Amino acid sequence: MRQTRIDEIEFADLFELEPHGPDTYVGITVRYPWGPRLFGGQVVAQALRAAINTVEPDRPPHSLHSYFIRPGSPEEPVRFEVERLRDGRSFTTRQVVARQSSGAILNASVSFQNPEPDQADVPVSSIPAELPPPTEPSLRDDSWGRFLHRKATDLPGGRHGYWIRLDAELGDDPANQYCALMFMSDSAPFRAGRLSHPDATNEPTDRDLFVGASLDHSVWFHRPTDVSEWHWFDMRSHGLSGGRGLSSGDITTIGGVQAASMAQQILLRRKRD
Repeated sequence: MRQTRIDEIEFADLFELEPHGPDTYVGITVRYPWGPRLFGGQVVAQALRAAINTVEPDRPPHSLHSYFIRPGSPEEPVRFEVERLRDGRSFTTRQVVARQSSGAILNASVSFQNPEPDQADVPVSSIPAELPPPTEPSLRDDSWGRFLHRKATDLPGGRHGYWIRLDAELGDDPANQYCALMFMSDSAPFRAGRLSHPDATNEPTDRDLFVGASLDHSVWFHRPTDVSEWHWFDMRSHGLSGGRGLSSGDITTIGGVQAASMAQQILLRRKRD
């Protein structure tokens, strides 16, 4: 059976989940350029969308914490089962399990907060002065597909990052902006973790030296943003131990406002000869 490629759909189709009973949704899958595995960013973004579907629209998400349990397959849809853990006056909590025929592939906890406009909003500006703009020709173009545009660069002090934006129509639903930012976030941290390995050279050929996978992934949303604009994903590695590497960083708009923070732990192994 022919599999649909990411470039053959409209990006917002990923978030059009089909209801399959109470608090249960099914999402489409697509094939990505690098091979048979499903992109983890798609699964966690769809899990966020499933959780959003069970919460009042005036209560946006403020954080998501997830574990990738096993690789997903692009050959079958994903079933998202949402559990309503709590509906409080200020906060709402949901748990989402994503499943395919192989079993659970993702477990996520999502928290939502009732907006508090009477509290001070103090944005942090974290665009380094030495950071080249995304239009700088010397930046390495690591884009893939027709939606995700990505420019790689490195900064002093062991910081590795990307300028990333999405070229996609997301419609009028502001929740899709959160889901799209979640999708983007899984395309940023792996390189920083890999560069902690003594055999890494920071060349594209590094991908042929190692096998790896994302283990867990967390994002904290600080304020709404527009994913069609460039965002700086400033990633820092915390080293490798036991084959596991941790990267953390900030997601900042091109205007210098911190939109979100994130962290991811990866599994990294040197390929055997």
